[in-house]
Amino acid sequence: MSVSPLRSLEEAGLKSTKGRGIAEYRKAAVNTASPLQLVLMLYDAALRNCETGKCAIEEGDLEKQNDHLGKAQRIISELTASLDMEQGGEIAQNLFGLYTYCLNELSRANTEDKADSVDNCTRVLSELRTSWQQIHDRQPLEAGSGG
Repeated sequence: MSVSPLRSLEEAGLKSTKGRGIAEYRKAAVNTASPLQLVLMLYDAALRNCETGKCAIEEGDLEKQNDHLGKAQRIISELTASLDMEQGGEIAQNLFGLYTYCLNELSRANTEDKADSVDNCTRVLSELRTSWQQIHDRQPLEAGSGG
């Protein structure tokens, strides 16, 4: 089995200039984001991976399906781990329940090749993302942001 030169470079830690530029941009975006923006970024990444995983289910690409649904599950697990159950009270408990539901649905989707289970998770994550976006939009602009 031959390995493509690009893959070999990536494995050696060398990426194309374009790839490095994108990675640096993403790193800067994460490093300068507010906690609320980071949560939105996590939701965006989870939703992207759910969509790609669902497409892979429909295409019968088990490797891609497992990879992307697994990424979505890891993101949701990080969101779950970040909950402060003491200070968050009922809201944190409700989020915990919704995240657990999503994790179960993605697990089911991946083991039973069920695209509708991905849809169930995507609906929940989309609604939560919308709520977080509304909270973000209500935040006052930071001093010096030019707005």
